[in-house]
Amino acid sequence: MSDKILKVGYARVNINPPMGIDVTGYYKVRKADGILDDLEIVATAFNQNGKTVLIISVDNCGIKKEVINEFKAKITERTGVPAEAIYIHATHTHTGPRVVPVAEDQLQADYKVLLFSRIADVAQFAIEDLKPAKMGYGVGEAKKVAFIRRYKMKDGSTKTNPGVNNPDIVAPVGELDESVNVVRFDREGAETVVLVNFANHPDVVGGNKISSDWPGLARRFVEKAIDNTKCIFLNGAQGDVNHVNVHPTKGDFNDMFNDFDGCSRGYGHARHIARVVTGAVLSVYDKVEYVDVDDIKYSLTYLQVPVNKADPKDLPLAHKYNDLHKAGRDDEIPFKAMMLTTVVAEAIRMVRLENEPEFYNLPFGAVAIGKVALFGIPGEPFNAIGRGIKEANGWDMIIPTCNTNGSEGYYPMQDSYDEGGYEARTSTFKAGTAEKIIADGVKILDGMRK
Repeated sequence: MSDKILKVGYARVNINPPMGIDVTGYYKVRKADGILDDLEIVATAFNQNGKTVLIISVDNCGIKKEVINEFKAKITERTGVPAEAIYIHATHTHTGPRVVPVAEDQLQADYKVLLFSRIADVAQFAIEDLKPAKMGYGVGEAKKVAFIRRYKMKDGSTKTNPGVNNPDIVAPVGELDESVNVVRFDREGAETVVLVNFANHPDVVGGNKISSDWPGLARRFVEKAIDNTKCIFLNGAQGDVNHVNVHPTKGDFNDMFNDFDGCSRGYGHARHIARVVTGAVLSVYDKVEYVDVDDIKYSLTYLQVPVNKADPKDLPLAHKYNDLHKAGRDDEIPFKAMMLTTVVAEAIRMVRLENEPEFYNLPFGAVAIGKVALFGIPGEPFNAIGRGIKEANGWDMIIPTCNTNGSEGYYPMQDSYDEGGYEARTSTFKAGTAEKIIADGVKILDGMRK
């Protein structure tokens, strides 16, 4: 088999955790007490011209770069694929276990060991599954399932998730990207692999039961809807986007309830989003534009970004709120619903960064399959970052992905710091970081075309 031919492999493994493990995603304690649907790791392997690239998607809220680096070392040891060619993404489900550099209890420690084993397994299986393939791409739309979650209010303030039917809402702040990127790999003698990319928060299910939320459901629905397919899902620039329609009408509120933080949630609504995303895939699947792939490339670039350390005068109150939260005494903090979440998260950020350096070096990964490029951001970029990255010239399709090669926090746009709101107040990074990511990301993609 010629090295010049693109080859694609696919594999999937189960990573359900033990019950009782901490469920991450909120600033409150949740212990897993059931499983609604399976958590999985999905891997696609690409081989051409003597190079192998792995794109791996994990059903998890976000995995720190230190843990990602450990995973990559394990995969390299098992497969020989260099760390720079391994692109690890977390879908950002809020109903999965916490994965941290230092385990906080035995359940976390055991689960991390499981992930180490399974992520190396899935990489090996995907490489063993390599088959000659041709590539096509198309763009669909998923309407009315994602919404900008930051709103201008009548008092002039800007609030994140201000509540359903809040009469003080004026208008959303930001422009929404509802595109669904679809890349199809038709393989000789094997299932077609479908890569799907859409930007939205998988924080739809809520509660204490394990679920991959709508990304995992969409993955399964695509495979059910289209015979002989395997699907991998990569979430996009979703930092300021979620599922909450603050002005529901008619049946919009079916299968939903108002949760503790003022957000509407429900497993049935996660199913609805998955169906709409699947519909977008179906709308372009048969009409993709097939293109030649002459080469695959990869890049891993470290960018220096400024750390959002607190003004020293704000630290005493931050320590007070942080201590109350750790003691389970949130009722003594004078805020409710989303504002309580914001104040607690801001205090945690200030305390956490108190003795940190002025700058962090963060990994930004990119993969090019012919003229289709993926650009991975280690955290939660605002939708405008994804749109900005897509402006890079010379590509047929650009796919921005969140929580890739790390999960280091929010990347709000400059105006968000001026306006306020949850994301900017809790971000690890100073204003201007988002704009730097766009500029440097375009340069990275420009360099990969040469």
